[in-house]
Amino acid sequence: MYFNNVIEAIGNTPLVKLNSVTDGVKATVLAKVEYFNPGNSVKDRMALRMVEDAEKAGILKPGGTIIEGTSGNTGMGLALAAIAKGYKCIFTMSDKQSQEKINILKAVGAEVVVCPTNVAPEHPDSYYSVAKRLNQEIPNSFYPNQYDNLSNTAAHYDTSGPEIWKQTDGKITTFACGVGTGGTICGISKYLKEQNADIKVIGIDTYGSVFQKYKETGIFDEEEIYPYATEGIGEDILPKNVNFDLIDRFIKVTDKDGALMTRRLAKEEGLFVGWSCGSAVHGALEYAREHLTENDTMVVILPDHGTRYLAKIYNDDWMRAQGYLD
Repeated sequence: MYFNNVIEAIGNTPLVKLNSVTDGVKATVLAKVEYFNPGNSVKDRMALRMVEDAEKAGILKPGGTIIEGTSGNTGMGLALAAIAKGYKCIFTMSDKQSQEKINILKAVGAEVVVCPTNVAPEHPDSYYSVAKRLNQEIPNSFYPNQYDNLSNTAAHYDTSGPEIWKQTDGKITTFACGVGTGGTICGISKYLKEQNADIKVIGIDTYGSVFQKYKETGIFDEEEIYPYATEGIGEDILPKNVNFDLIDRFIKVTDKDGALMTRRLAKEEGLFVGWSCGSAVHGALEYAREHLTENDTMVVILPDHGTRYLAKIYNDDWMRAQGYLD
């Protein structure tokens, strides 16, 4: 058996039991290791779905250009789909993203436009606004808009959710996942809760993001918004893919705690993962220690690979400069 192209290899990623970092946790904690996707991240799933749905709708035509704002991983998934299907790619990114992510996207043929981080989403120089402007200016282009494109959620409802249910033999009781665009957590949550309404879904947020307070109060509080270093989770907007009814509670994790757990996962579990993976595990274990018993099975999504963070998380000098290491 062989695949006709690389995008056929997307999905069916393994569940791996966490054994060392789970001190004080009675439950079984399983990591869904998404770097086994060909683009090394969970975003391969929704990137391909957004492209295929746009093709079916006649929005994306032969020879077209895919233009998207990305923190890196969605761009990689879109680039792989574009290579297989013959499209060009232009990606906008905020300047807080790692140089590795920019280099990786260029390596797979994409053009990358770097935009300032510390501007409002509606500012003309934000990576959201620049992507929209390029879409308007470039003929035969497609702006997937992963934040509001519900194909994002649908991809995980159709693939990731059923995989987790099958891999745990339906024994999963708790699901934890970082929240950025919201597609991963909400697609999986919708599927799992349809199988068992008692499954608890924990969203991992970061300080500087609006999600937790909005869930708890219904208030979009701009005073919650401030710059943070963690990549891939948290937002200063409310994406349409975030369905707060499907998320039972949010836990916030600091940049430092996420970074240190990322290093622990590599050193103690052999899981060479990205920054938001550490955040997801730290927050999930915090919940598990307080709420779960030996009868519980928790699944945590590990979204991407450590190669995206060699100059940051896995660089001792950088970690010390941030005050994360002594």
